[in-house]
Amino acid sequence: MLITDTSDAKAQLAATESAPAVHHLRQTLLWPLRLMPTAQPRHAHRGPWQVLRDLGDASPWREEIDEYTGSSDRFHERHYNEFVSFLPYVQRFLYGDGRKGRQAGTDSGSDSPMRVFRRNDVTAVRVVARPGDAPITLQVVHVDLYFFFDVDVVLLNVEVGVDDLSLPQAQEILYRFGRAYPGGWDAQGQALHCMSNVEWLAADGSVLSRSDAQQREAFMSHVAEHRAPRLAAHWAWLMRPLVSDHSDEAGALRFRQIEYYRMPVMAYLALDDPRRLSRTDFVRLALVSGAADPVVSGGGPLPFAEDSMADFEERYCYDRFWVNAGAAPNTRYLCNGRALIVVGDAHAEFFCCRDRGVLAQFRHQHFLLFLIAHFQKAALLMYSDRLVEALRNLDIHDVASVKRFKRAIRASFEGFLRFTHRYWFHEISEQAQVRALSHLCTTHLGLDPLYDEVKERIADMNTYLDADSLRRQANTVVRLTVVTLFGLIGTITTGFLGMNLLAEAESPMWRKLLWFGLTFAFTTWLTVYTMVKSKRLSDFIDALSDERHTLRTKLGVLARVWRPGSD
Repeated sequence: MLITDTSDAKAQLAATESAPAVHHLRQTLLWPLRLMPTAQPRHAHRGPWQVLRDLGDASPWREEIDEYTGSSDRFHERHYNEFVSFLPYVQRFLYGDGRKGRQAGTDSGSDSPMRVFRRNDVTAVRVVARPGDAPITLQVVHVDLYFFFDVDVVLLNVEVGVDDLSLPQAQEILYRFGRAYPGGWDAQGQALHCMSNVEWLAADGSVLSRSDAQQREAFMSHVAEHRAPRLAAHWAWLMRPLVSDHSDEAGALRFRQIEYYRMPVMAYLALDDPRRLSRTDFVRLALVSGAADPVVSGGGPLPFAEDSMADFEERYCYDRFWVNAGAAPNTRYLCNGRALIVVGDAHAEFFCCRDRGVLAQFRHQHFLLFLIAHFQKAALLMYSDRLVEALRNLDIHDVASVKRFKRAIRASFEGFLRFTHRYWFHEISEQAQVRALSHLCTTHLGLDPLYDEVKERIADMNTYLDADSLRRQANTVVRLTVVTLFGLIGTITTGFLGMNLLAEAESPMWRKLLWFGLTFAFTTWLTVYTMVKSKRLSDFIDALSDERHTLRTKLGVLARVWRPGSD
């Protein structure tokens, strides 16, 4: 917001000074995307992480060997605490069950079905929330890509941190940073809901890429031409060599947006005094609705109607540690499914401990439960998209199209079964805190209803294909039965006679071959003709066996065998 009035500027300064101070903000973005099938034949049967791995120096991404499979010097107590927080089948999903550590560039059946790639060229990001605001530089902790075996989904993970902010500044960063593109523009042409400017910075401070959210015409023309949104330049740059499926850029790996353009976010806020936060502040944090008007003191009004927030604490808050005693006093967890926010006291030693405290739990256990939930949702949406695409590409008058449709549905059904047995968990932990936060996240995301819906759709489509196959087989059996029935007449007749009507046994070879050819041609023609008329002949057989029909009706059905258009 541009401050043009002196009284407004003073009010904003006073509101900022009275707001609780954020000693440390840690924000994690998790962006699920769908990987599209590659058009290059040499990559057709390779995993996307293998394709990315093979690019070598042409890609800034390098496979990350985690602390569980790498050197033991990297394995710390926080990693052990993370591991034991999950149930055994979740441990096998996250870490694999191999007895020996693997090396980068290798794959084995005992490895985790999850692959992580990291880029280290981005060390900071400079953001400007609104035109006229002072820029804020966030330190980039890491930028990762998460791939999953047998599921065409990739998750971009960006973790940033910054010290010494006001609460409104932190709220604006949470609200505006994780936007894939602008949601619109105001009357002055300024981008709405996203950062006014974003710059990725290298270690030497040089700008690697910057946003182009103010270029309204570029975004609008892209939507008009491709019927798909255009990614902001800084996010498109960060993903390379992965490129948007609707981009004109060439790329071995292409992706497509699968969820809302606002990325799921996690945040850790170490406040000077979390008890000073008003209920409105907690509502704005939990629902990531941005800062209130800086002129209004006390957190301002609720961002939504009072009636809709009547059960806010019950729906969105986990208050087991919202007490003045204990290891991590005055710690509150807020979750709406798309956001998981941890608020606590910066002066509590356990809250800020990076090895075994709340910050360590936030970056390990809480991150993984958030990742699992959003990976499951993205995978389910991906299978739903596959069904829609298969139906859209179906042409019932084209035999090849029908075959491709059947193969696509069968592949989706098989893939969904593998997803269910490998990745679908209802319970991921028996630890009370991890379990409660996981339930909050999955409930708000609606994973169980979504799973049931996708399962039902895929099962219905597969049942239809099974019924269609049985119908075709039944028709084939009927036709063969009709041919056999009418061929039986000639077979029994010649067999009953038991003699050669034409004594050609002593005839010359050319004459016997001639008779053989004529008989073969006539028999073949009769069989084919009977198959052509088998549907009408089967109707005649049904009518003939029905005692309720009169002789005249049965003869009429027989006559329709040769009557044009009688079907």
